[in-house]
Amino acid sequence: MARPQTPDFPPPTVVTDTDALASLCARLARETFVTVDTEFMRERTYYPELCLVQLAGESEVAVVDTLADGIDIEPLAALMANPAVTKVFHAARQDVEIFVQRFGAVPTPLFDTQVAAMVAGFGDQVGYDSLVSGLTGGTIDKAHRFSDWSARPLSPAQMEYAAADVTWLRAVYRKLRARLEQEGRLSWVAEEMDILTNPATYRADPETAWERLKVRGNNRRFLALVRVLAAWREQEAQRINIPRQRLLKDETLMEIAAIAPMNAESLSRARGISRGFAEGKTGVSLLEAIAGTLALAESALPPLGRPRDTVKPSAALVQLLKFLLAARCEEHAVAPKLVASSDDIDRIATDETGDIPALHGWRRAIFGDDAMALREGRVALGVDGRRIRLIPVG
Repeated sequence: MARPQTPDFPPPTVVTDTDALASLCARLARETFVTVDTEFMRERTYYPELCLVQLAGESEVAVVDTLADGIDIEPLAALMANPAVTKVFHAARQDVEIFVQRFGAVPTPLFDTQVAAMVAGFGDQVGYDSLVSGLTGGTIDKAHRFSDWSARPLSPAQMEYAAADVTWLRAVYRKLRARLEQEGRLSWVAEEMDILTNPATYRADPETAWERLKVRGNNRRFLALVRVLAAWREQEAQRINIPRQRLLKDETLMEIAAIAPMNAESLSRARGISRGFAEGKTGVSLLEAIAGTLALAESALPPLGRPRDTVKPSAALVQLLKFLLAARCEEHAVAPKLVASSDDIDRIATDETGDIPALHGWRRAIFGDDAMALREGRVALGVDGRRIRLIPVG
C-alpha cells in the first residue's frame, strides 16, 4: 500500500524480541492513547492463534511479531492495563477476546471506533475502510486481508498492510472523539463500553452454547439432548482446541439429538460420524452424555420456552415502533441498531415488563419514552413535510 510520506505516517517498527517490546510498551505508556489491532488465525483452532499485534502512538507505529522465536509478550499486559492510556480499537470484540485469553483481563480504558461511529450517525456497523475514507479521505488497501498470518517470513507488503489500520485509526479516533465531545455524546459511548469491558462478554459458557442453535420443538427430552450435546461439544472443542464445527457440525448435532443413539453402532449411522469417531474416546464420551440425559427424570427436563415466546406481538404495532425508531434515529443522527434491537421492539410491543435495554439511559431519552407513549396510545405518528413526527392524542 502506498502511504503518504509525512511525519504522521512513519514506517512501522517490527518488534521480534522481548526487550524491544518492553521498551516499546514503556514509550507508549507515556501516551494518552494507543491504537491497537491484531492479526490472528482461527481456521484450525478453537482459540485464536495470535500472530501479530499492531500498536500506534502519536508518533510511533510498531508491529509485534508474537510468533518470533523466544519472544514473551507479557510486557503488553501492563500497557493494556494502564489506566492512563486509552486503548483504541475498531470492532474490538475479537481483538479483546485475545487479550482476555492471554492476560486474563480486558484492556482498559477502552474505546471502540465502530461503536463510536454508530453513535455519531455513520450507520449500523460501518466498515473501517468507509470510516477512514469518510473522516480522513484516506484509503485502506485490503489486498492482504486473507493472508496466512502464521506463515513466516512475512513480506514487507504484509507488514505495511498490518500497520496501516492502526496508523489511520489515530486520525479516526481524534476526529470521532472531537465530534462526540462537541455533541455531548461521549457518555453514550461510555455506556456501550460497559459491555465490551465486561470479562463475561468473552467467556464461552458451554451451558449456554445451545442458544446459538435456535432450536424449536415441543419435545422436552429432545431439547435437553440439544443442550447437553451443545455443552459437550463446546467443552470438548475447548479441550482439544479445534473449531466446534470441525468436531461436530450443527446439523449432525441436531440429528444425534433426534435419534438419541445408545451405542457406537447407532452413533456411526448419523450423518458425518465415522465409525472411528463413534468407537473412539470422543464417541464414548458423547454416548455417555446422551445416556445421562436419557436417564433424567421428567421433572429435570428443561421447559419448552420462555412464557413470552407464546405471546405474539402485533405485526402492525411492531412496524409502527420500527418507523418511530427510524424517525428518532434520523433526527438524532445515530444508528438504529445501536438504539433498539428487534427483540427490544417485540418486547415493547407485547408490553413485557422485563429489563429492556431500549428503555434505559440515553436510549430511553431518544426513543424509549416515545415508544412507550406510542404503545399506550398517548401519541400517534404523523407526517410533517418529509419527516415523521409525534402527535399527542387526547
